[in-house]
Amino acid sequence: MLYHLLYPLHEVWGPFNIFRYITFRSAGAILTAMLCAFVLGPFVIRKLRDLQIGQHIREEGPKAHHAKTGTPTMGGLLILAAVALATLLWADLRNPYAWFALLTMLAFGVIGFLDDYRKTVRRRSQGLSARAKFSLQILAAVTVGVALVMLAAHGTYSTSLQMPFFKEVALKLGWFYVPFAVLVLASSSNAVNLTDGLDGLAVGSMLIVSATYTVLAYVAGHAIVADYLHVVNIKGAGEVTVFCASLVGACLGFLWYNAHPAEIFMGDTGALALGGAVGVVALIIKQEFLLILVGGLFVVEALSVILQVVSFRFQGKRLFKMAPLHHHFELSGWPESKIVIRFWILCIIFSLASLSTLKVR
Repeated sequence: MLYHLLYPLHEVWGPFNIFRYITFRSAGAILTAMLCAFVLGPFVIRKLRDLQIGQHIREEGPKAHHAKTGTPTMGGLLILAAVALATLLWADLRNPYAWFALLTMLAFGVIGFLDDYRKTVRRRSQGLSARAKFSLQILAAVTVGVALVMLAAHGTYSTSLQMPFFKEVALKLGWFYVPFAVLVLASSSNAVNLTDGLDGLAVGSMLIVSATYTVLAYVAGHAIVADYLHVVNIKGAGEVTVFCASLVGACLGFLWYNAHPAEIFMGDTGALALGGAVGVVALIIKQEFLLILVGGLFVVEALSVILQVVSFRFQGKRLFKMAPLHHHFELSGWPESKIVIRFWILCIIFSLASLSTLKVR
């Protein structure tokens, strides 16, 4: 919105030309989303308390978590509001990719909201059934996949998959890109959701992942830089940088209230939305496989759950004291704050490793 209002004025006053640059607008998006979360945070927390929208802790979980019962949840609404406001203010709203990213995040946020709402109404830790939640995720992901294939049909997008470390290798999927998009979006949203179990863990990790994809989106949208680094250049994808920057700011602002001891939880409203957001960004900028490395922490958390289930079903024993992995360390005696900080460090390592691959092409 600001881009459309102020950039045309550069012909009257030269300094308005600065709104042309994605880097400037991305910085503005970070600050806007962060300030939005800061300012609205106390109001949202107070309102959720008044409505008695509190977290319900499952009985089989760590006993220390029972003290968190009643902490306001659905805080993901704060993240969604901050990202939406910053993106609408600073992005070029004529760009389809900015809308793809924003609407996908909101769609997955709605799914999470429905899940959180059912938990609140029933006053229990279970919301939507697994089948219902997964079906809604597939529906949203299929819509995104079909939309991207339609863009590819008009020559503004590519449904080919670039193989990491092999710059000349590309796998053309065509309409098979739709189920691939479903796999990426469903996996990323659920992996982030599984990671959201300790104060600040998921949102702090998403802050790091979002910052990494801010860099990757800028590279993919810049023809000269993309060509130099042998990265697929998607014309117009640079505007996704503004969306990613909004995620950074929103996560930073939300972390202020979600840090241990948390005043508010993001709930599935935030976790599914953030996972869907980073998943669709990976699809748009053609860094789908790199998402495995950038979001390595989320992958590890999800794998710990899968391995736990498989081991118990076929061998009758558990590999971990409790899954996801952060609960294993919690039951092993690690303080919550130490687990969170060490997992953040791992997330930073994964992100740095992913950025280093830009030169290994």
